[in-house]
Amino acid sequence: MRTPIIAGNWKMYKSIKEAFDFVTTLKDELAPYTAVERVVCPPYVALTSVQAALAGSGVDVGAQDVHWENEGAYTSQIAPGMLQGLVKYVIVGHSETRAFQGVTDEMVNKKAKAALAHELRPIIAVGESLETNEAGETEAFVGKQIRAAFADIPAADLANIVVAYEPIWAIGTGKTATPEQANTIIGMIRGVIADLYGDDQAEAMRIQYGGSVKPGNMVELMSQPHIDGALVGGASLKVDSFVELVKLAIEAKGL
Repeated sequence: MRTPIIAGNWKMYKSIKEAFDFVTTLKDELAPYTAVERVVCPPYVALTSVQAALAGSGVDVGAQDVHWENEGAYTSQIAPGMLQGLVKYVIVGHSETRAFQGVTDEMVNKKAKAALAHELRPIIAVGESLETNEAGETEAFVGKQIRAAFADIPAADLANIVVAYEPIWAIGTGKTATPEQANTIIGMIRGVIADLYGDDQAEAMRIQYGGSVKPGNMVELMSQPHIDGALVGGASLKVDSFVELVKLAIEAKGL
């Protein structure tokens, strides 16, 4: 069985002190729940303190993005080598970076390959707009994103990659794809991976759902056979709700 992964994307929230205090409490609350992988993705400035606070706890740390170049004149960007040894995961292709920073499918592919080359595990985010969804073009659009993201990535690297399906229209809006809708699209993503790498690799790939995930819908989402976890925004910013999500994931998967 694929080990579920619950990752909290803090976006642009929490100061260094707030982040440290938060994970100091969170790690104790999460200690009993080792059946799922637990990840927090704070802002860059808090990574060092969060990593130190979580050392030995079993809770992993991720960064919210990464550049593909090892170094250079890229003001405001973070090179993969700067994150090496500091985080385990890095989110690439989140819709907010695509929308606000001009990140393209080609860039997502370069970011993923750069992360892997530096022993970082990319969480590759894909998802469609409301317009694309309502036009019935979700499968074609997301399938294209997946094919572009995985271009020239060898099968040997797949065990270190997680995919996150996040419909843009459900992020921070309170709207959520129905569990059945999410499962259908994630199943389609698994089918694209199968086309590229074979059925065994596709069955092993962990694919999360993201988009207004909260305790109230977690069990229904995690009960779906293709959904292996969640990339969580707002609900990951409070200790009690994040812990509840982890507990509910374990319950839904019967772990």
